[in-house]
Amino acid sequence: MSIKTSDLPLNERLEKELADKFMRTSIGRAQDLLNQKRADAFAELGNFAQWRENAASVRSHVLENLDYYLNRFVDKASQNGARVFFARTAGEATDHALMILKRIKARKAVKSKSMVTEEVGLNEALEKSGIEVIETDLGEYILQTDDHDKPSHIVVPALHKNRDRIREVLARKKGYTGDNVPENITRFVRGHIRKEFLTADVGITGCNFAVAETGTITLVTNEGNGRFVTTTPKTQVVFMGMERIVPTFEELDIIFSMLVRSAVGAKLTSYLSFMTGPKGDKDRDGPEELYIIIVDNGRSQVLKSGFRDVLRCIRCGTCMLECPAYRHISGHGYGTLYPGPLGLALVPVLAGYEEYKDVTKICSLCGACNDVCPVKIPLYQSILEHRRVIAEEKELLGRAESYGMGLYAQIIGSSNLYDLGTKLTRFNNFFPKIGPLKEWCKERELPRSSRERFRDWYRKKKKGETQND
Repeated sequence: MSIKTSDLPLNERLEKELADKFMRTSIGRAQDLLNQKRADAFAELGNFAQWRENAASVRSHVLENLDYYLNRFVDKASQNGARVFFARTAGEATDHALMILKRIKARKAVKSKSMVTEEVGLNEALEKSGIEVIETDLGEYILQTDDHDKPSHIVVPALHKNRDRIREVLARKKGYTGDNVPENITRFVRGHIRKEFLTADVGITGCNFAVAETGTITLVTNEGNGRFVTTTPKTQVVFMGMERIVPTFEELDIIFSMLVRSAVGAKLTSYLSFMTGPKGDKDRDGPEELYIIIVDNGRSQVLKSGFRDVLRCIRCGTCMLECPAYRHISGHGYGTLYPGPLGLALVPVLAGYEEYKDVTKICSLCGACNDVCPVKIPLYQSILEHRRVIAEEKELLGRAESYGMGLYAQIIGSSNLYDLGTKLTRFNNFFPKIGPLKEWCKERELPRSSRERFRDWYRKKKKGETQND
């Protein structure tokens, strides 16, 4: 995979997703359920505003001193016995991984869920070189089995599938003969994946956050697969976004307190895994070799831009669950690996305006995402600024849109044209039936325009008062 997940034009993507009634129902239910659980979790925690402020301060401090903390982490991780590589691009990241896996003659790799490996296209690169890749997160395993379907959410990747579709996929591809009960499906998949753990040559994970003080890699998981990936294979490769770091465990406690509550509405996730170097002489399990690949892939240009605050993101997915646009089109409607408000704020500056100029249109600028972001990222302001850059600096608007905005500027800047325009507003009541707003008004009702302008009414009123005097 890469940051781009669909070749369909924006309008076709949106029409396809809007026609998927199951998906819209599924997303709506998930939003309602998880949003309530999140609200309850933070109500119990108390003082949400202060926790947000603390978390935002931690992330901002790290970004302002990222070079220092990265160097400190690398020094500590190296002292612990890990080998660390820096990758400026996606290609460099996959090249490092291929070099490691070819050196140990790996034929099979097991993976826990990792957005950065999806971002750099790791699975495709490994499979092209003849290395089998097994996703071990249940949702990712289902997507991989279903002809490498794309995730629709960064925390719940198979959110767009129902139990019947999952049962059908597993029956067709894996020989499942059971019913559609989630517990039975999970038990079946667990039996398959357990065998893969025991025969894999290498384990591949992401990194929720690295601790600079100790050189520690941390993983937050709910299924236990991350623990297997990091303890069973003799070699482990960790992919880490360069901004995913905290100074000490004290700051990690703040971030994890916000992450788990924001993502799934829980006090604590099922598994917190901490890896400080490869297996030691006194350790019972763990990899004999540990490799860490720190990925830039555009993050440096985000860091030096006016959109630096977006890198504060802790990948909880809360902004998506709060977003009304995401509710109707899911992650697939965006056509990007990172969907929702996060994707709109991050992807254009991370991967380029030319390719992703249209994606920022999927936003009403309601600001709901800002209100729930646990690290106070100014998401909708960033999206609005992207629109300005696209229109004014990059001049990437289409001809029709540029012409329309130019015509609007002429009308609004001329008193005569503006006067004429306001007289024509009485015909607005017919436009939804015959004009370009016809499709837009299928779901909306425009307010009816008065046949008399306010300025005409006011002029008559004043004239009448003068005559009465």
